[in-house]
Amino acid sequence: MREHTNEPYSLPDLPDFERIARAHAMRDSLKQRRTCRYFSDKPVSREIIEAAIEAAGTAPSGANHQPWHFAVVSSLEKKHAIREAAEAEERAFYSDKASGEWLDALTPLGTDADKPFLETAPWLIVVFAQRKGGIDDDAETQNYYVTESVGIACGMLLTTLHEAGLATLTHTPSPMGFLRDICDRPSVEKPLMVIVVGHPANDATTPVHAARKKALSQIASWL
Repeated sequence: MREHTNEPYSLPDLPDFERIARAHAMRDSLKQRRTCRYFSDKPVSREIIEAAIEAAGTAPSGANHQPWHFAVVSSLEKKHAIREAAEAEERAFYSDKASGEWLDALTPLGTDADKPFLETAPWLIVVFAQRKGGIDDDAETQNYYVTESVGIACGMLLTTLHEAGLATLTHTPSPMGFLRDICDRPSVEKPLMVIVVGHPANDATTPVHAARKKALSQIASWL
């Protein structure tokens, strides 16, 4: 094994009942999370967004290279540009690209090519996966398990924003190359998603279908 250095690591020595209570509390909180498509333009403190991104930045990653970049967009001009480009791709998706089966699967969610939330919500977090860069961001060092690493970071970001009492939506137009151009990011980065963040509109609703979740017996096996 190659030489490396370690430092002490420990966690609080909690009784089982407290560990169980914490796990249940987090589960019950996250059960309330929904994808929101109706946002208010009510401001959200930048400090909340910064803290959530810092939380995401603690995610495990291949070789600890942390192959992610979060471009945080609040300017009306940039949000408008993202909406225009995203809706162009969405119109192509709904009219030509998507199969009938795919469109049928989306029907209970009520989605379409119109994405007003991209302008209404106060913040858009555009998530980029870095193919190269390493921990020193040298744009040359190879990164590993990039998609897996960034996916974990996005999950932690969404969880933190939910715990802060904010509504979120993950938007993934395809293709997404326009996001690289609008956000002035280098070619070694691949846009993965837009996370829309804000407060739900006063009349916001979510599809009943979205509350249907698989049972524990369907998503886990005990060997």
